[in-house]
Amino acid sequence: MEDQQVVQNEVNRNIQALINNIETVIKGKQDKIKLVVTTLLAKGHVLIEDNPGTGKTVLARTLARSISSASEDGLIFRRIQFTPDLLPMDLIGSYIFDDSKKDFEFKKGPLFCNVLLSDEINRASPKVQSALLECMAENQITVGDVTHHLEKLFFTIATQNSIESEGTYPLPAAQLDRFFMKIHMGYPDEEVEMDIYRSYLGIAKNLEEVKQVLSLSDILALQKDVDEVFMHEEIIRVVNNIIIATRNHPDIVLGCSTRSGINFLKCLKAFALVNGRSFVTEDDIKALAQPVLDHRIVYRGKEARLAALNEIVAKEISRLSKQNLYA
Repeated sequence: MEDQQVVQNEVNRNIQALINNIETVIKGKQDKIKLVVTTLLAKGHVLIEDNPGTGKTVLARTLARSISSASEDGLIFRRIQFTPDLLPMDLIGSYIFDDSKKDFEFKKGPLFCNVLLSDEINRASPKVQSALLECMAENQITVGDVTHHLEKLFFTIATQNSIESEGTYPLPAAQLDRFFMKIHMGYPDEEVEMDIYRSYLGIAKNLEEVKQVLSLSDILALQKDVDEVFMHEEIIRVVNNIIIATRNHPDIVLGCSTRSGINFLKCLKAFALVNGRSFVTEDDIKALAQPVLDHRIVYRGKEARLAALNEIVAKEISRLSKQNLYA
């Protein structure tokens, strides 16, 4: 028992060190930071959507710098600025003729990395967006008849602006379903924003000087720790009920897939670990239902979007709370 506590304390220290490091740049958004870290530890990918200037790209860059370096044990970080003229080969790579060997040699593209920042992903054509499907779902890239496996850790952070439609291509349902979470940053509250204005020069300097606090082996170890988090059978039943209810609700045209439920379970375990616990609670379900499931659902209208998922989750949480799982 004592050894388990030592391990848990070490896990908590590593996660808190990562969150604290990101907070030196991103002010007043600890809840959003925790969601991004949760997605990383759940071996997933995250889409950050909001208005320009809310810190989407800065959050992604800060996280990447916190876990990447040029050292042997550091993670490889790549940033791709998505534009309408981008081609799939610009991401995947291509075969180039090697005159000395008299043969074609595959030159890897920027997708062969550990942490990928896909900036303004909806500005690229659907053909380019589809280049991410295989690598996000299966951790591999197929070029011709050859399959190239990616690194053990491959984490995509994509950003997009929600207010612009000109020159953009909405992400198709298949692409959205690859993202474990879709997060809206939102504006900081009045006091936090005032503090940002007072110290904006220092914040910019912090971004340039962000240090690596965790290594590749640290992240892989934390991902293994997620698998050890306890989840009660009734929690699994609640997730199953929520997924099925989204398919039968009158205000929902297209409900969640089985993959949605699996991703939800993975995120619940990771979120519990991020919050210093070795077990999942009903509060974790309430916190993650919207960011994990909302972007996978097609609603009948805007009003339905605000109510349908909340209604489904509230009904299941009410049933679960009466059981007092960990009494």
